[in-house]
Amino acid sequence: MARKHPKHGPYEDLREEEEAPPPVPCWLCGRPTGKTIVWHHPVPKSRGGRDVVPMHAICQNTLTTNFTNSELQRHGMDVEGLLAHPNVRKFVDWVANKDPDFTVAPARKQR
Repeated sequence: MARKHPKHGPYEDLREEEEAPPPVPCWLCGRPTGKTIVWHHPVPKSRGGRDVVPMHAICQNTLTTNFTNSELQRHGMDVEGLLAHPNVRKFVDWVANKDPDFTVAPARKQR
């Protein structure tokens, strides 16, 4: 049997939208993260790394393309050391004005 009156008032379901928390900046490029956040281990788990940092997927792909696990272990949490690499610096400068959810096909490893 249908109700004559709704259980709730007409405006009770239309709550004000809560403000979303501010976007977390990417560890490598510093841009705000978008919908997808990759939690990256700066020191690879295979090398004993436990800390994680937020990154864009494209930024993580760039790191894994340009560095081996041993090199990432040596750099650790030092972002400036990673940015000193010419390929990474070129990538960060290129991606600086892109949308937070921007993505492209990963590059091949250069070894």
